[in-house]
Amino acid sequence: MTVDTSDFRNGMGLKIESDIYTLIEFQHVKPGKGGAFVRLKLRNIRNGSTLEKTVRAGEKFQRAHLERKPMNYLYSTGDEYFFMDMESYEQVSMQKAQVGSGAKYLKDGTEVAVLTHESEVISVELPITMELQVTETDPGLRGDTASGGSKPATLETGAVIQVPLFISVGEVLKVDTRTDEYLGRAKS
Repeated sequence: MTVDTSDFRNGMGLKIESDIYTLIEFQHVKPGKGGAFVRLKLRNIRNGSTLEKTVRAGEKFQRAHLERKPMNYLYSTGDEYFFMDMESYEQVSMQKAQVGSGAKYLKDGTEVAVLTHESEVISVELPITMELQVTETDPGLRGDTASGGSKPATLETGAVIQVPLFISVGEVLKVDTRTDEYLGRAKS
């Protein structure tokens, strides 16, 4: 199935040069002189890299049908990660390369979306934000404020992020899994 640039939607799957991409964002541009064009920002599903591309308005692309299936993360052994389909209880294993950089945020029972294309498991989408406990960080100093600097903190999954100086061991934080940013303390 082919789609025109006027049919684009964020999150749509496209097949370009035998690779599968998701459309992160797009912008239609109609300059005063010359033909209209579309700026695309795409993410390669297999390796996670981003691509910026400019195409003529009205150009056709091959659409890639991506199926997102909710699954729970079970455990990992070495570079192999295991997920369970919550409807059929079928287990799927994936290599660390397929899971990507989000592997550092996985903890038992985390619900993720596993992306498949033509029955082939391609990658994993983590929740945008997760609540994780701090297991190791330097102690805060008296007089630390929310605006004054940052320090590294190790989370319960082993991920290391930068946090404000007033954060201490045992606190549960809200983290953006796409950017590795501290978003605040989790609401209890």
